[in-house]
Amino acid sequence: MAVLVTTTINGDTVEFACDPHESLLDVLRNRLGLSGAKEGCGTGDCGSCSVQLDGRVVCSCLVLGVEAEGREIETVEGLSTGTELHPLQTKFLEHAALQCGVCTPGFLMAAKALLEHNPNPTEEEIRFGLAGNLCRCTGYDKIVRAVQDAAKVMRG
Repeated sequence: MAVLVTTTINGDTVEFACDPHESLLDVLRNRLGLSGAKEGCGTGDCGSCSVQLDGRVVCSCLVLGVEAEGREIETVEGLSTGTELHPLQTKFLEHAALQCGVCTPGFLMAAKALLEHNPNPTEEEIRFGLAGNLCRCTGYDKIVRAVQDAAKVMRG
């Protein structure tokens, strides 16, 4: 039996019906058309499906859709403002910090959370802040450099 859920996603109030055992990742992708979060592993080990739930980064494959009731969710789709990319997105492009793109949404969401709490992180703090995300294509150096550069832009 489907459950009706009301939540806020990327600043908009959203209502959806989902199975009580359906993951938030499946709800976002299959019911709401927000396909930015990717299923890399389905076990919370890779970070590709990361979103912010009430300001905390979570693996949406490990959260049930019904748990979103009354909560605030931010997905990678919510980073840009219209056609203006978030500084993290811009710097990921400039530094070629992505290849296949499966891990990129998770890295972006983790980096955003990190920079919201620590606008001037060291390289070690960036690597620690991104540690729950796995990339099988790139070396992590370009990703770290992109986050460092975005942090400078965001600080002004």
